[in-house]
Amino acid sequence: MSDKLMIMDHPLIQHKITLLRDKNTGSKEFRELINEIAMLMCYEATRDLPMKEVEIETPICIARSSIISGRKIAFIPILRAGLGMVDGMLALVPAAKVGHIGMYRDHETHLPVEYYCKLPSDIEERDVIVLDPMLATGGSAIDAIDQLKKHGCGHNIKFMCIIAAPEGIEALSKAHPDVQIYCGAKDDCLNENKYIVPGLGDAGDRIFGTK
Repeated sequence: MSDKLMIMDHPLIQHKITLLRDKNTGSKEFRELINEIAMLMCYEATRDLPMKEVEIETPICIARSSIISGRKIAFIPILRAGLGMVDGMLALVPAAKVGHIGMYRDHETHLPVEYYCKLPSDIEERDVIVLDPMLATGGSAIDAIDQLKKHGCGHNIKFMCIIAAPEGIEALSKAHPDVQIYCGAKDDCLNENKYIVPGLGDAGDRIFGTK
């Protein structure tokens, strides 16, 4: 297992992932769960933000206390399923900027095809967390991070997913060994159609109610 992989085994995350997997969970509840899990994972993924001490006045006295030291953050969802994680992330870091990278999977080759890329103008100055509920083959994640690096972002990129296949973890770790991977569950494998097993089906379809 890569030393850049963190599996978040918190009971609240695991409980909500179980509800996500259930085929009877409808789109409204699925979206709510994605947001809630993203928020819980954001808490852990931002643990290394630098702090600085400031002086404030409480109702009682002058005190010195810690705040985040101005580190700039960007969230980059991979369209379209990654959109489901954005609101949960912004709930904790409302000052973050949001970029978008659009990809779809060719159903014959199973390879990602990029169709959109819009990033904050100062992306090279920001710490980036790439968002996608699923890490299956790793192709979309690898290509998205390639794009970020081409745009000058490379000093601190993290990838966050809810469900990951071993094949995707291995591919992403090999292509971008500098990228920290955060996931909620490491599943068994990919099937012949490159879907994660046991997985939760197509995250985009379940978020947006499409087939």
